Amino acid sequence: MRMKKTACILLSAVLLALAAGCGSAPAVQSNAKPAAASEGKKEEALKTVKFSEVIRSIFYAPHYIAMQKGFFKEEGLNVDMNTAQGSDKGAAALIAGVADISLVGPETAIYIYNQKGDKTLKVFHQLTMKDGSFLLSRTKADAFKWSDLEGKSVIGWRPGSAPQMVLNNKLLLEKVNKVDVVTNIASTAMAGAFTSGKGDYIQVFEPIASTLEKEGKAFYAASVGQAFGSFPETSYVATSDYIKKNPEIIQKFVNAVSKGTKWLNTASPDEISAALMPFFEGTPKEIIIQSIDRYKKQDTWPAVPELNAEQFEALQKVLIDNGVLKPEQKVADMNAVIDMSFVKNIGKGK
Repeated sequence: MRMKKTACILLSAVLLALAAGCGSAPAVQSNAKPAAASEGKKEEALKTVKFSEVIRSIFYAPHYIAMQKGFFKEEGLNVDMNTAQGSDKGAAALIAGVADISLVGPETAIYIYNQKGDKTLKVFHQLTMKDGSFLLSRTKADAFKWSDLEGKSVIGWRPGSAPQMVLNNKLLLEKVNKVDVVTNIASTAMAGAFTSGKGDYIQVFEPIASTLEKEGKAFYAASVGQAFGSFPETSYVATSDYIKKNPEIIQKFVNAVSKGTKWLNTASPDEISAALMPFFEGTPKEIIIQSIDRYKKQDTWPAVPELNAEQFEALQKVLIDNGVLKPEQKVADMNAVIDMSFVKNIGKGK
């Protein structure tokens, strides 16, 4: 059940993914018109930021809101968005220079730092503070218990990824053994594999979880994030060089996403679903509303998007428990891979 992989092996996977074409996923940009407050800005005056998201999920709603409501444009930025399908690929895109900013797991900054290479990554904004996956069952049960997974198979995420490690740690804490966690199915193929008969359970993000439920193909068992507790799962990351050369862009980016989070926490369900639907074509309004409601209930998006020392320590403990980081590889000085100065400047003016 434990996945014993070193950071060196993960980096090799990152570089192989890059060689295979880390930008293979089609670029996705919002076709919606910006908010009225930003319509006066000329497109040519905007600074384009090449952005790579790890996967497409309502888990990252504040970012899509910032795009749709024109908050990036208010800050003078045009976000050219690509979906990487994996933190390893998102990190590879940064190192190769084909992305300026990536939304990935903060552990990638630790992995790259420990390679002592020419480039390092730094986390500058903590978007989520819970795991965003949900555990669904093939059969309906009155009350789910973690011991129900004993002797069962779960379609999960790739080895070393945040959702895989969080689930593994939860199983260790619950002392649940003999669980076959399948980790070799691509994220884009997981739901299809489950509906075709593979696995007793599946670990997926929204809106896929609610969609499978609505279609009667799966039943809700548990929120992995709520069950596990606070965990810094997804961060905005850039190379140290890019941050040093473009502090104004990083600050504007942070400001825009923070506006997205604030709007999300005050808007009505109808307003939120209308803003998100362009990014989830074909997903019914009620599914988007349910997905947002689930993420809000587990306090997914922190009001202050800061990765602090306590959370950083918790992150490294999970990495060590999962065998992807050796105790002697712990980053003693979090400032080597984290820069929260931009978060601290939110609301202080441009």
